[in-house]
Amino acid sequence: MLVALCVTTALAAGGCGQSNSSPSGLPVVRMKVGAKNYYLEVANTAATRQQGLMRRDSMPDDHGMIFVFRDEEPLSCWMKNTRIPLLVVYVDHDGKVVSTAHMKPYDETSTPSAGPAKYAIELNDDQDQASGVMAGQTLRIPELPAPAKP
Repeated sequence: MLVALCVTTALAAGGCGQSNSSPSGLPVVRMKVGAKNYYLEVANTAATRQQGLMRRDSMPDDHGMIFVFRDEEPLSCWMKNTRIPLLVVYVDHDGKVVSTAHMKPYDETSTPSAGPAKYAIELNDDQDQASGVMAGQTLRIPELPAPAKP
């Protein structure tokens, strides 16, 4: 079983639109997660997935990060050097939310998906309550940059 690493990491979806890029230089997509729209930075390379949301002191409530993987497989995220509490939403290739989990700052314990997933979305910790996102929901996945080849 191959486990991918998200480090501090993010998907889901709904409406889509793509803006240029974030202050980090990553492309940004607009996605509906649960009942709320978010601007998600796209991490689609090994380096950007590993960096994730590390060393940030805060993040606006309507922002997050989506981690895009080449294959659908069990995923796992952790919070190395991540200062803010996060919600991770694991999503399969069809847009079905596989599972969600809360992650604590600086916790290097692995937080696995409940099954195979192609995407991980990281949002501020309280956004499951704000958006209503939960396992079993189907989200519309916008067009995303393809993951880089290893």
